[in-house]
Amino acid sequence: MRAFLAALGTIITLSVLPIAAQAEDVDQLIRTMDELSHQTNDKNEAVKHKEDEVKAAEDEVNRLTGVAQDTEAVARTAEESEKAFQAEVNRIAGAKYRGVAIDPMSKIFGAHNPQIAIDQTAYMATITAQTEEAVAKLVDATKVAKDARDAAAKAVEDAKQHKTNLEGERDNLTREQEELKGKMKELMDKVNGLSPADRAKWVAKNGPIDYSIAGLVGANPIGMKALEIGMTKIGAPYGWGAAGPDVFDCSGLVLWSYAQQGITVPRTSQAQMAGGTPVSREELQPGDVVGFYPGATHVGIYAGDNKILHASDYGIPVQVVSMDSMPYYGARRY
Repeated sequence: MRAFLAALGTIITLSVLPIAAQAEDVDQLIRTMDELSHQTNDKNEAVKHKEDEVKAAEDEVNRLTGVAQDTEAVARTAEESEKAFQAEVNRIAGAKYRGVAIDPMSKIFGAHNPQIAIDQTAYMATITAQTEEAVAKLVDATKVAKDARDAAAKAVEDAKQHKTNLEGERDNLTREQEELKGKMKELMDKVNGLSPADRAKWVAKNGPIDYSIAGLVGANPIGMKALEIGMTKIGAPYGWGAAGPDVFDCSGLVLWSYAQQGITVPRTSQAQMAGGTPVSREELQPGDVVGFYPGATHVGIYAGDNKILHASDYGIPVQVVSMDSMPYYGARRY
């Protein structure tokens, strides 16, 4: 009997060990997938942010090029006017040299009417002085125009160099993202290959909450409306770089929820955390945009009661979770 019980215990132990090991394997898989998802999401946000910076740099180059063209036209006109006016001064000076305007005393003594001679001499002196003064002013104006042209040209070159630098950074990030596409596929294959029970564990890894905002009142009407709109997308699938109306990533959900009421917010999580008005955690109102993780690589919409509405990872639909499920970064109000 004792031998039978020992054998039975061995059988039970052997049958339980694989189950425990399997549970541990699943937990480790979830942790691995979670880290892989964070890497992929972070890189995706970084590339989007760099693309926006490059687009802004392109717009600045175009604007400065227009300014440079305008200042070039002004400088060219000023130079032409200066040359024309200088030619007139030279003509007058030449006329004086040829005797059209000779020595005032000779003109007076040689004239039939001395008063006319005096008047002519005074007139020529006045015209010459006025012309020379006008030329001096025109020379100054031309210099200002030339300086503006040179400054505009330098600004264009600086902007082009900045754009080139950003493009290089973007290309580097894009290459990294290309490398991560393999990891994306790996993650997608892992998620899609999970059993229903393990898939449920993945979906529940952040602690989703069945939450209603009925009766919730926010001090910021725009933010409150964004939350109400975003809540209609609970259950919508996650997609890298997606901004609705049916598939979202984290910043895409924020962008779309505000855009439905005509409010423009930046496209990426980092830019969303750099815009708007800073808000402390204690002052959060429904609809405020909340950032998580170092570098603000993830965002969501504050849903009140320490809850956050967000799109988190591939295979996990839009959910409401506790703010404490992720490391807090900061918040902004739009």
